[in-house]
Amino acid sequence: MRSLRTPSLGGARAVILHRPHPTVEALTRQLAAIGLQAEAHWPDLGPTALAADFVFFDVDRGHDAQFPWPPGAAPMPMVALIGSEAPGRIEWALSMGADAQMLKPVGDGGVHAALLIAHAAFAARRALAAEIDGLRARLAGRRTVVRAVALLAAGSDEEAAYAELRRRAMEWRVTIEEAAARLVAQGGPLVRRRPA
Repeated sequence: MRSLRTPSLGGARAVILHRPHPTVEALTRQLAAIGLQAEAHWPDLGPTALAADFVFFDVDRGHDAQFPWPPGAAPMPMVALIGSEAPGRIEWALSMGADAQMLKPVGDGGVHAALLIAHAAFAARRALAAEIDGLRARLAGRRTVVRAVALLAAGSDEEAAYAELRRRAMEWRVTIEEAAARLVAQGGPLVRRRPA
């Protein structure tokens, strides 16, 4: 089992996107007790929210235009504040990238757990996205290598063409993928000048 380190939340900043309501007061009290600074916004987050470490948002009255980023692309963990469990509202919260949730009305507990879960879910989502991007880049690089080998293989076999690609990569002091991209961009192999 993988061990997770509990993040230090003291000094973090939370933004609450919710109309003036006792929920906001309860959240602010709990956040302050944990050591977070909290500020409430309504009806929009505004540019200062980009510096926040967490965003709590009202699912019941929320809509896409309240956020300064596209749906699902929040740059910080998001905690959904859910009063109505209508399927459409839950679906919207998920599309916004909710990493954790709290049911309303918010009482005297639950914020610390929601913060920790949101932090862990956000970190896992970010790590997975980075891994997917890396795999896509590797796949694109492999396709380019195949294209370059095909260009070099005109009149020879694939093993010799791959050896030639590897030799050029070493000569140019670049990766095989970068050498392949150069060859593909040129539309074919460069004729190597032989010393006189």
